[in-house]
Amino acid sequence: MSLAERDHAVLWHPYTQMQTAPLPIPIVQGEASWLIAEDGTRYLDGISSWWVNLHGHAHPHIAARVGEQLRTLEHVLFAGFTHPAAVELAEQLLTLLPTNQARVFYSDNGSTAVEVALKMVLQYFHNLGQPERRTFLCFQNSYHGDTFGAMAVSSRGAFTQPFWPLLFDVEFLDVPVPGHEAKTLAQLDALLQRPDVAGFIFEPLVLGTAGMVMYEPEILSEMLRRCHQHGILAISDEVMTGFGRTGPLFASELLSEQPDIMCFSKGLTGGTLAMGLTTCSAPIYEAFLSQDKMRALFHGHSYTANPVACAAALASLELTRAELCTEQRQRIARAHAAFCHEIEGQPGIRAVRHRGTILAVEYDPGEGTSYFSRLRDAFYQLALDHHVVLRPLGNVVYLLPPYCTTDAELELLYTVLRRMRELVLDFTPAPNLPEILHD
Repeated sequence: MSLAERDHAVLWHPYTQMQTAPLPIPIVQGEASWLIAEDGTRYLDGISSWWVNLHGHAHPHIAARVGEQLRTLEHVLFAGFTHPAAVELAEQLLTLLPTNQARVFYSDNGSTAVEVALKMVLQYFHNLGQPERRTFLCFQNSYHGDTFGAMAVSSRGAFTQPFWPLLFDVEFLDVPVPGHEAKTLAQLDALLQRPDVAGFIFEPLVLGTAGMVMYEPEILSEMLRRCHQHGILAISDEVMTGFGRTGPLFASELLSEQPDIMCFSKGLTGGTLAMGLTTCSAPIYEAFLSQDKMRALFHGHSYTANPVACAAALASLELTRAELCTEQRQRIARAHAAFCHEIEGQPGIRAVRHRGTILAVEYDPGEGTSYFSRLRDAFYQLALDHHVVLRPLGNVVYLLPPYCTTDAELELLYTVLRRMRELVLDFTPAPNLPEILHD
């Protein structure tokens, strides 16, 4: 029995209809930007394995630091205890984040980092004697995770429909994409008059699962300024955008008004181990300080601040802060910009979006065609046929590659995107793929 068949006999995969899905591709090794299957086939990882991998698979520097930590201390409970890696990571991050960020709370993934942030906001107002403030604002088509609080502040869609009756109500704002800023500000101003609004949670500058929808830092800064005028806390979900994806180390660096709470995961450990963390400002932390133990934040996980995950995060952060990584990100951003200039406005292309190392191409298959519903699967298979791992979002295909991805590897990714345009245009012949496929 093959590894894929053994998997199918015992496992349940995420976002997958197990009755109809094909057998999974068994990956047995990672090497820089490549994933190597059981049969030796090499796949270029164009999406950093769900946006987590920063520096390439099986990076020796991270592996060495993880190995050292495993031989020293694998885990210790974080209630009443601490350890060097957790302290050092918090110290380093707080020197890099906006100056108002004062405390670090560890968890274990992006969804739980968001859950912690939501609970911080709600209990902050409860501790201040304002329990009526419990409504959150968020963007249409946003995504913040799959736990219940995170689902509640995410777009209502097919994935969450069975749970709608159990999700708390929120108020949705239109995304302030260029040309629609005034409408969003008007919606925000109307909601800010309500006495029950507690917080505004947002994906800064890029809404990931919405199709890498992008908006500008100036309008977000203005929204945060207006929220702060009304005492409303702002939560920046940098689970995807953090650690260099949008250009600077954090998307919030581009803002003139800073969030009160920030959420991180994915690239936090360079894609090595599961980890999440939530940071907050000093006033939020201080609202939980009391002689009354019931005012404490009662939240935790068995693997909170796991030393091995902290060691991986420290090693990844060291790589991310190095000059080489900055040069890699800038090189990818330039290549993306050049490709955007090439493909924008061509037949079959509805829009092209780019910020930092993130590139999204929105294809135009025509309105009202049944082909549109099959487009995602066709794109996914086309990429696999060309030894590339992509995960299309309907008619939107995005690139979010590891920073070590070479120019030749980027050209392979762009070639696949060109072929997808030709697929939309009814399978027009295309030139041969780059020679890198035969390496």
